[in-house]
Amino acid sequence: MRKKNTLIARSSFRFQLSGAMAMILICSLLSSCQRDSSTTSDLVGNWKRGSEFEGVGRTEAVSFTIGNKVYVGGGFDGTNRLNDFWAFDQSTGTWVRIADFPGVARNSAVAFTINGKGYVGTGYDANDNKLKDFWEYDPTANVWTRKADFGGSARYNAIGFAIGSNGYIGTGYDGNFLKDMWKYDPTGNTWTQVASMTGSKRSEAVVFVYNSIAYVVSGLNNGSFLNDFWAYDPGLNSWTEKRKITDATDDTFDDDYDNNITRNNAAVFVMGSKAYLTSGSRSGVIGTTWEYDILNDNWKEKTAFEGSAREGLIAFTVNDRGYIVTGNNSSYRFDDLWEFLPNEEQSDNDN
Repeated sequence: MRKKNTLIARSSFRFQLSGAMAMILICSLLSSCQRDSSTTSDLVGNWKRGSEFEGVGRTEAVSFTIGNKVYVGGGFDGTNRLNDFWAFDQSTGTWVRIADFPGVARNSAVAFTINGKGYVGTGYDANDNKLKDFWEYDPTANVWTRKADFGGSARYNAIGFAIGSNGYIGTGYDGNFLKDMWKYDPTGNTWTQVASMTGSKRSEAVVFVYNSIAYVVSGLNNGSFLNDFWAYDPGLNSWTEKRKITDATDDTFDDDYDNNITRNNAAVFVMGSKAYLTSGSRSGVIGTTWEYDILNDNWKEKTAFEGSAREGLIAFTVNDRGYIVTGNNSSYRFDDLWEFLPNEEQSDNDN
């Protein structure tokens, strides 16, 4: 398992062959041939660069959304763990620094929002410690308050989400890959273990919520990229399997092409009844972007991310508009912010 305080640069081999015979040879050597999204002309979607994050470039940060503002902080800048936090006002495009996170500086934590307050917990610090402390942010008072420690084991690369008046943290890595899930009740300040995620244990997965159902997809388990996809209903405290992501596209070019969806350390955001999975890593950083039709349980490829490919980024949605920000590619940490317009034609004039 790759520790987050030593972000390892990945290398890739590039074959520089030309012509149809070269393509045949490469496909023969690899047993299957996968399309390069950068040369696929029929993909739809446009990435538009927005107001840059005002803090230093970083990776493995966290974010939560309260009203029309998004709060971004923590992470790793290549040298130090960070505890600064910033609020982004979508209506003005401005960033304002808020009260620093008072816990130990960290990366690879989780965050979510319950009833107008933000929550941050777990993660990994500069002394190789896995963490389980848990904090609440009140935007009205601009104050952080420590709450009951996370009920599971100290960990990083977990998932966190909120549904209704409860928050949830699960999966991740504590020295072993995990699949347990825990519910946080802010009224009683208590943690309760709920049904463990069905399917594979995992780290560096993504989660999104639609109509009070949480969807968990992607990630790693013992070096393998995962293709199982699960939905959690907190009302029933049960998990339902969705179509595997290696068998859930409208692609007819090559069955192996569906593996293009599998990845870890990616980002996901929701607009309307569609979720958008982008960037991350799969034997190197990638920028491919996929649209998930939640109602029909189907995936469709969209225009690849137009900025520098990255992993460890964060994503958020405000007023049904989806964004990504920060992340890293090898030793480079980013501070740029991008909005995705899924139904527009790709344009180079707004980047």
